[in-house]
Amino acid sequence: MPDGLPPNRATTARLVNPANIITFGRLCAVPLAFWMVLVHRIDDAFLLFVAAGVSDALDGWLARRYGGNAIGALMDPVADKALLVTMYITLATVGALPAWLAILVVFRDLLIVGGICVLAVLGHAVTIRPLYISKLNTVVQILLIGVTLLQGGFGFGIPGLADVLTWCVMATTLASGATYVWKAARGE
Repeated sequence: MPDGLPPNRATTARLVNPANIITFGRLCAVPLAFWMVLVHRIDDAFLLFVAAGVSDALDGWLARRYGGNAIGALMDPVADKALLVTMYITLATVGALPAWLAILVVFRDLLIVGGICVLAVLGHAVTIRPLYISKLNTVVQILLIGVTLLQGGFGFGIPGLADVLTWCVMATTLASGATYVWKAARGE
């Protein structure tokens, strides 16, 4: 065992590091963000969303600088996706985003995760490689949430920007989902 620690302490030492603590904190912030939107504390939800973005950058930097681990590599995208999906569902629930868009975003993610599970059960090797269109989709999803929270919480915004971002999220979500399905069907 590393550092001569007993097995249980060595395992804990590997799991508990600054990057993982920050990631876990971001995951724990998801229900708080959900609640803030539901009780119309959109300004606080915006600030929490920005803090989550900063913490994502910080835990990524810490993991690269000091070495990450498998737990952090799994927990980080789960925390990110949990926050994005929760914000889409919650903002649609309060009428700040169209319900059809939240359904589309969630369906795409379920389609991808479901496809991975089916392939794994069938014994196919599953390699998860984010596509360029998927990265673009994530960026416009984040921008739309940020703009929606900023406008709703502080009244700042550019007229029509949320509408343009809504259509960009729709287009990139459809393109990303279709690309993943296409690649899976071709065995790529």
